[in-house]
Amino acid sequence: MSITKEDELIGMQQASQAVALTLRQMINFAQPGMTTKTLDEYGASILADFGAKSAPFLTYGFPGWTCISVGNEFCHGIPSHKRLLKEGDLVNIDVSAELNGFWADNGASFVLGEDIHQHQKLVDASKEILRKAINHIKGGVKISAIGHLIETEAKKSGYKVIKNLGGHGIGRSLHEQPEELLNYKSKGDQRRFKKHSVVAIETFIATDSSFATELNDGWTMVGNRGGYMAQHEHTIVVTDGMPIILTAMNEIWG
Repeated sequence: MSITKEDELIGMQQASQAVALTLRQMINFAQPGMTTKTLDEYGASILADFGAKSAPFLTYGFPGWTCISVGNEFCHGIPSHKRLLKEGDLVNIDVSAELNGFWADNGASFVLGEDIHQHQKLVDASKEILRKAINHIKGGVKISAIGHLIETEAKKSGYKVIKNLGGHGIGRSLHEQPEELLNYKSKGDQRRFKKHSVVAIETFIATDSSFATELNDGWTMVGNRGGYMAQHEHTIVVTDGMPIILTAMNEIWG
């Protein structure tokens, strides 16, 4: 969407606050021995307190309120009473929701407890790459240039990007134009970010794979060559200068 009125900005701020605080509190609540379903239901209760509704459930009938991916799961992991979180797990939580007709999205990967499997470097790279990408976004900047920046920074850190996942426009629905805000330079893509537009910018930084493939459950995605992936995501408003980071209170940058 494009922000044209003050009440639209307020609406987006309120929806973004709901998803950002839900994500932050879910990360703080997670602990070894907890099931991903328990964590999901905790997130659902926070969204409900805001009066917000789960976006993946509303839009796609997703079998959970939030997406929780663990270990070698890249994204869209289904919360389950059978999946126990363990010390050192690489966990990704993606929270998106609708509130009063406005939609917002954010996500974060983190290491649960002690970093016994050495995932923190990947997580830190994803966070820093998202920061650099957002810092370079303003009206008139080519979308493919930001994708090129993300891939270049990933390679510098010894990682790959997932080429069939990307950010997207958002605001009046979960996925809007511009779609496919990819993590690499897409040849022929002449689109540019537009001032006042609302977009969800996300990184998909991986150790071994370049594409995500869907498992038989119809939702969970893993790497085509295995390994691990970290994702971080903010909903932002594009301006003439630094973007407005609507989901900043998720505190994924500390």
